[in-house]
Amino acid sequence: MRLRPRDGAAGPSRAARASEVAAGLPVPPGRDRAALSCSALPSSASSARAPSATSRSSARPRSLLSWVPPAPSPRGPSVPPAGSLSASPAMPGSSSSRRGPAASAPHVSVFPSPQELGSALAQLVAQREAQCGAAGRFSLGLAGGSLVRVLAQELPAAAACPARWLLAFADERRVPLSDPESNYGAYQTYLLSKIAVPEDQIVVINPSLPVEEAAADYAAKLKEAFQGEDMPVFDLLILGVGPDGHTCSLFPDHSLLQEREKIVAAISDSPKPPPERITLTLPVLNAARSVVFVATGDSKAAVIKRILEGDEENPLPAALVQPHTGKLYWFLDEPAAKELTIPFEKHSIL
Repeated sequence: MRLRPRDGAAGPSRAARASEVAAGLPVPPGRDRAALSCSALPSSASSARAPSATSRSSARPRSLLSWVPPAPSPRGPSVPPAGSLSASPAMPGSSSSRRGPAASAPHVSVFPSPQELGSALAQLVAQREAQCGAAGRFSLGLAGGSLVRVLAQELPAAAACPARWLLAFADERRVPLSDPESNYGAYQTYLLSKIAVPEDQIVVINPSLPVEEAAADYAAKLKEAFQGEDMPVFDLLILGVGPDGHTCSLFPDHSLLQEREKIVAAISDSPKPPPERITLTLPVLNAARSVVFVATGDSKAAVIKRILEGDEENPLPAALVQPHTGKLYWFLDEPAAKELTIPFEKHSIL
């Protein structure tokens, strides 16, 4: 099955808001992954994993290298281990008090620098890959922007077996793949040249098609890659957030926020250039087993506060990402987290 582009291929209820809380971080590379081997891809993806609850501590920042989170239970939320941070009741006025019963409370982690955040992010990828098992396929969805360089620094060393990865993109601009605006092109330059993911296991937009056809073509490729499942379930999605609260190519007050049928949608009036894009829709984002948002810099501080602490009648797009049965993480550096008043956990790898 070849998933690279082929020229001429055919191609409202109010959501709960994001809330309190503390962090869960991955095992250091080399621990659980040592038992993995690069074996053939199975006929089906690994089973869904349930969320765990953690929360804040008044203790000093804990080291990424000394803490291993509990493995998720297939039967329900896991119990925080002794000494871990347990979630406190929802704070009055916080978005946690209005979350739906199935939504996963976010684990909020703050790092001293983007470099340390990048190391933790690579470890999270390694852990999720390990949880797929030695014979399992690991499905990873990536957004673009500043995430590309963050991942390029640390992920190559943490990837245990990229030969069994299925890699897709959470959104893409309808530009040539060699264009500087192309998410695929950026990852090809900075990351994929360092990680040996088989070319036919990378799902890529066909930018030669009109935008609506490109979206339909990409959706068909995803369904083929996920063995015909109508709803792709990613093991891990790594997403960014814009200063306006958009994520992927889902923008505030846009009609695509109401899309419930399509797994991939086209947008031709993006408020951020280029105007023509394709994007995964909210149902796909919320079906994932794990989602991690990454935000750095003080330009994101105000919107991070709105997303995680706000009580808005029309929540920002990133606040609508609340995996139904999966885990939700927010990885922030200190400038991006500087306006938060909810509990969070600080980390250091020094």
